[in-house]
Amino acid sequence: MVGALLDNARKHTPAGCDVQVRMLERGDCWRVEVADHGPGLSAEDAAHVFDRFYRADAARARATGGSGLGLAIASGIVAAHQGRIGVESTLGQGCTFWVELPRAAASSGTLEA
Repeated sequence: MVGALLDNARKHTPAGCDVQVRMLERGDCWRVEVADHGPGLSAEDAAHVFDRFYRADAARARATGGSGLGLAIASGIVAAHQGRIGVESTLGQGCTFWVELPRAAASSGTLEA
């Protein structure tokens, strides 16, 4: 699932821009954040970005590849581990995709990317 977030950032962040990955302990959860300085998402796009086959910009999606499934699959994996996934975005300033997993689920086995 983190791989899907990183792949998404790679596809939508201009060359030469940084992508940050953070892991934070938040109470009874682990939070992983992948932040980029790409074009960001509108509020409408952010509301649908985890839907299957959704692409925020069809022209850009054709240029970068992808089927619109990566974030939907990541969302399903997170749900299977009783976690939450989301995005915070400002259009023109980038996105921070985040995943929160209960510490109990994270410590009971390995989580695949």
